[in-house]
Amino acid sequence: MGNKAFGSNVVALGFVSFLTDVSSEMVFPILPLFLSTVLGVGKEVIGLIEGVSDSMASLLDIFFGYWSDLRGRRKDFVVAGYGLSAVLKAGLVFATIWQQILLIRGLERLGKSIRTSPRDAIIAASSDEKGRGAAFGLHRAMDTAGAVVGPLVAMAILSMFGEAESGYRTVFLFGLIPAALAVLAILFFVREPKKTPDEGKEKRLPFWQSLRLLGPDYKGFLLISCLFSLAYFSFALLIVRANDIGIAAHDIMLIYVMYNVVYALASVPVGALSDRIGRRHVIAASFMLYALVCVGFIFVSDFWQVAALFAVYGIFVAADESVNKAYISDMVGERSRGIALGAYNSAVGAAYLPSNVVFGAVWAIFGTVAAFGAAAVVAVLAGLAMLTHRTQKISG
Repeated sequence: MGNKAFGSNVVALGFVSFLTDVSSEMVFPILPLFLSTVLGVGKEVIGLIEGVSDSMASLLDIFFGYWSDLRGRRKDFVVAGYGLSAVLKAGLVFATIWQQILLIRGLERLGKSIRTSPRDAIIAASSDEKGRGAAFGLHRAMDTAGAVVGPLVAMAILSMFGEAESGYRTVFLFGLIPAALAVLAILFFVREPKKTPDEGKEKRLPFWQSLRLLGPDYKGFLLISCLFSLAYFSFALLIVRANDIGIAAHDIMLIYVMYNVVYALASVPVGALSDRIGRRHVIAASFMLYALVCVGFIFVSDFWQVAALFAVYGIFVAADESVNKAYISDMVGERSRGIALGAYNSAVGAAYLPSNVVFGAVWAIFGTVAAFGAAAVVAVLAGLAMLTHRTQKISG
């Protein structure tokens, strides 16, 4: 089989993610400001809304991944997931109380959970093993390019319509355009990957039996990933650290855009590097890189140091969001790929909640050195564990 790393499905799904992220990054970065300045809610309500949305974005991935394996038609889930998110964003244009936004955000993130594992399984099936890292890297690069464009479009709209209620609602309204175009792109340009005759005849297994089929190599990697996730706290806390040392809000926005540019530019080269030297080494190196970032944030003191650390962090995220999925896709067969990717997303998503709570508590009680230092130690341990991990492809 020739290298299909940049086949039509991979490119089409990358474009879909680009459009969706343009929409999301127009809307969601300013949503806390809309809640606080227009609806007058407190930080605890904003935290509740973001916490619910973060949980809904990954905890159900395992089930939707399994159901896409069972049904054998992954595109249906991709259409439903992106479609649900697009429709629910329309509700923000008319929302008048925070409870409505809580419901909208939670269900919109449910759309992400519906689509993520089936979409990643389509990318894996639409690329061969030798180019799979580059394929996932391309998808992440296009997705992240949307995260660069979206805030810039929102800033342009707010500059024209003002940072008042009418300006925010105008951004919400314009954000619907790329979201709708993304759904149309799936319908017209994404194709269900062809199955071999044997795949079409395979008996579909019950949920728990499908999990057992994933085997010890997969479960070992999942355990290492969960260990690392205990050190992987929210991006927002890095922003808080930058603000603590005196970086102004507008400079933080500039750093955020720069981070996304680095993330986008690094995704394909990092994925391709894993195709050449092996994914295990790239993943282990990314964990070590994250530890370096944590240590750096202990000693950081000015704008340029913060910018440099965020750039390095962008390289880490490029590896974390693409190489890990390619590694899982290499380990499992097509009929188990949805549940394998879904279980990974759900497990690490579940670990993020306690990691953020513990990190925040350690930071508040014991200070910056203890919090960031502990995270660095856990990341190094996960990196060393990753170097010892060995795999062989799992049947099914």
